[in-house]
Amino acid sequence: MPRVISADEVLSTLPHGARVLVQGAAGESRVIADAVQAGVAARPDLSYVGVFLPGVNTHAYGGTFTTFFLTPELKAAAAQFLPLGYNDILSYLRAEPIDTVLFTASPADAAGQCSFGVAVDFAAELWPQIPIRIAHINPSMPHTRGHAGLPFEALTHVVRADAPLIELNEAPDDEIALAIGRNAAAFVPDGAIVQTGIGKAPGAVMRALRSRKALSLHTGFISDWALDLHEAGALAADDAVTTGLAIGTPRLYTALHASRFAFQPVAHTHAPDVLRSKCGLIAVNGALEVDLFGQAYAERVPNGFASGPGGALDFSRGAKLAGGVRILVLPSMARGASRIVTPGAGRGPVSLSRFDIDVVVTEYGAADLRGCSHDARAERLIAIAAPAHREMLKAAWDAASS
Repeated sequence: MPRVISADEVLSTLPHGARVLVQGAAGESRVIADAVQAGVAARPDLSYVGVFLPGVNTHAYGGTFTTFFLTPELKAAAAQFLPLGYNDILSYLRAEPIDTVLFTASPADAAGQCSFGVAVDFAAELWPQIPIRIAHINPSMPHTRGHAGLPFEALTHVVRADAPLIELNEAPDDEIALAIGRNAAAFVPDGAIVQTGIGKAPGAVMRALRSRKALSLHTGFISDWALDLHEAGALAADDAVTTGLAIGTPRLYTALHASRFAFQPVAHTHAPDVLRSKCGLIAVNGALEVDLFGQAYAERVPNGFASGPGGALDFSRGAKLAGGVRILVLPSMARGASRIVTPGAGRGPVSLSRFDIDVVVTEYGAADLRGCSHDARAERLIAIAAPAHREMLKAAWDAASS
């Protein structure tokens, strides 16, 4: 049986030089995180790795931290940043000699199984290869369907505490978000299988689908908009939603026991062979900028890197295999600057190539780039840019293509 410890005892259970996998998203235990961060000065020998999301996971833990999304806190702590897609993150973590995993789990059910609840992405896949398994057993964590979880007896240590889960409160859609949602929704018919990424614009698209019927979701992430679709009658019957993460409000968390929701790890949600089987899969993802070649940039903000490519590349390629549509959504401007930019002028590396995107959507319309020449692609992208920037973009394209 696992040893029951307090959060303050977690650090003392870890062997010298331990490599620690920390579950991110809403599966992170803030109870354990607070205790670890408070005692980090006593354990400079430890190193950490985790898939932490900006605006969701706000601890830095201390020591050496390897991350795949550069949260402000981890950036300030000079974390090691690896810009990898989700399938590559999984390969990296499988090859890592990890000694300990820290995560939140539900209390055991009648069969003695604990659920990874709202965060079944990486820890749920990797725990059998990790010798020290420390779970925060939290009654607030729902016992979700899909992944079998793990036996309570497989845990080595448990921290028992009732604590609220990490929340993601999305701001109401403004007029720009509503227009983006309407423009992208035109490409999503009844009965479609849909994936979406994190962000205001992708969330607006999902909320715009409440009038659809018999939708299914196969995605790495859901938020409250998935419950909106459920309550509006837009989802298909049982097992309509397959996801790895839920990040939202208590309203969402308390509804995840419904038979429409199934949670699976990245090895399933992002797997090419699984995605190929999702006939007509529609991938909806966001970006920071798109250039006139139709290349998307999603990793670097004005003050530096913030992200790797995440799951967008995996789903874009999967949607292609499934004969579906890859939709990229973004507002036309940010702080007065155009987010449709001149060729090659996006910040940072190209996150999605021009071969990974079919349709680009802003509040001004949709640029369907399929089967287009370079000139036609540029013309369609300029047409959905902010009107104040279209003349500049056209002049830049004429100069670049002459």
